[in-house]
This record gives sequence, structure tokens and C-alpha cells, in this order.
Amino acid sequence: MFSTDELPEGERAGAWCDWMSKMFFGLESDLYGAERFDGQLSSARAGEVFLTKLEANRHRVIRSPRLAHASDASYVKIIAPWQGNAAVEQHGRQAWVKPGGWAIYDTTGSYEVANPERSQHLIVMLPKEQLAERSLRLDSLMGRHVGGVSGIARVTLEAMRSTYQELPSMTPEAARGAGDLILEMVRLSLQELAGRGNGTTQLEAFKDRIRDYIGLHLRDPSLSIDRIAQVLNCSKRHLHKAFADEEVTLAHYILQRRLQACMRDLRNPCHQPRTITDIAFSWGFNNGAHFSRVFREHAGLSPSDFRAASLAAGLLPH
Repeated sequence: MFSTDELPEGERAGAWCDWMSKMFFGLESDLYGAERFDGQLSSARAGEVFLTKLEANRHRVIRSPRLAHASDASYVKIIAPWQGNAAVEQHGRQAWVKPGGWAIYDTTGSYEVANPERSQHLIVMLPKEQLAERSLRLDSLMGRHVGGVSGIARVTLEAMRSTYQELPSMTPEAARGAGDLILEMVRLSLQELAGRGNGTTQLEAFKDRIRDYIGLHLRDPSLSIDRIAQVLNCSKRHLHKAFADEEVTLAHYILQRRLQACMRDLRNPCHQPRTITDIAFSWGFNNGAHFSRVFREHAGLSPSDFRAASLAAGLLPH
């Protein structure tokens, strides 16, 4: 948490600018020439997702091309106002967002966010690599108003807000699950924004439904092809046929996604106190020997050796 209330009035503006730059991996702040300023930031984490409540006088933040190139941070950011309006500019696009909506942008590129009046916003940061997929072009969706009034965008907005509010009472495992759910819901919202189903074949749209369901239930040990077929109201043969032109079978696709999730946690220093078995079981595995065998086949190292090598090299999940 950070609040200018604790500082002498003459130091507040400078402290705010410094804090914004550090917290969001390099930002320049413009306070519209105000000599007096007050603001508060309160940040929390749900797995790989960072959520920040910001309340401040009118101000503008700029991420210049120089700052974007100098940073290794690779996140997608969402701004969802509770009070006040905001204008997001990126890739030559401008998106105005007000309470009841949300807009999205990318930290790997330059951008500007203007808050022309005193505002209270929820800012959500999600690892970009976990949103990127082959058939979804993120660049074309950045700097856009996603929605929030109806459909999946509204459900996503409610999930982000309620997660932030309820995080203090969540267990670490529940918080990680909530973060994973936000990631999947944002992905679904972006797919809808991209007009998925209008310019793609029915087969591709069906495959997206399969991938989305898998992503939402990846931690569930009971996730199976039988269950997916039942939920999507189709035959197992239809599921296998949909993945016939892919490099891996549907069952192996599920396995790969679980292994990749385990690898992220194993190389994350924040998860170092957790046992390997705990991490594996949290991603749907239910047999330690089986997990060790398939992990070695996938990564070329045992889980313990992989974790030791990653932490020694200082690798981070993003």
C-alpha cells in the first residue's frame, strides 16, 4: 500500500511519480501541472495476476518507447474504473472507458493513459505469454475498449472486481485459482472482441471452445475427454477429429498445458516453499511417479533438477 496522506504536502507529487514508475515497471507521470496532489495505491496478487486499486487526483501516465524497450516486463494491463473516466492510447488507437467497462493495453509497447478527473480505478496486470495463442493476434486488440455492459466482458469485469475485494480472505491456493480464472475469462473476452466465429471456420471455432474449456478446468483432476465431450454435447470421436490436424492429440495437449503450468511454478521463487508434489497436484496430476516421468520426458530434467537449475539461474515466470 502507498498513500500520499502520510507525506508532507510538498513531497506528495514527487513521491507519487516515483512510486508509479517503480510499481508499473517504468512510467512517466504528468500531474497536469497541479501543485497539490493526493493519491493511494493498494496492490494484491492472485497467482500470476496483479490487481491494484488506484485512487488519485487527475493525472496522466506515459510509457515511452524508450521505457518500453528498456524493461523486461511483459504484461497485458486492464483499466476498469469504479469512478471517473480514463482514455487509453496505444497503436494509434484511443479507447475511452468509464465505470461499467474496461480497456486493455500492452506493457511491451508505448502507451498513454489519461485520467482527466479524480478517479478510482482497478488496474489488472496479466502475463502476456499466458494470453497469447497462435490464432489470437493480441496487437490488434490492444488499446481497445473491451466492454463490460453485457456478455463475457461483463462477467470478466465482475470477476476481477470481486477477486480484488475478496483476496484478503482467500487462501493462497484459492487466490491462484481466481487468478487463473481471470486469465481465461480475459482470453474469452478478447476472442469475442476479435469476432471469433465470423472470420474463421466452424472447426476452428469448435477447437477454441475445446481449448477454452480445458484452460478453465486445467486444475481439475477429473478433466477428461469423456467429460469434455459431455459438456460440449458431442462425441469423443468428434473431439479427436477436431484435433486430427494438430501436432499433438487432445490428451497430449491437456498434458502439455499442465506440464507448462508446473514449469512456471517450479521456476518461480515465490513458490519455492511449496513441494513439487503440491505443485503437481495443484495442476491436476494425481500420481507423483507418473508426474516425474512425464515431466522428465517433456523438460529433459527431473522436476527437482529443473527447479534447482531455474532458481540458480534466476529465471522468473515471465
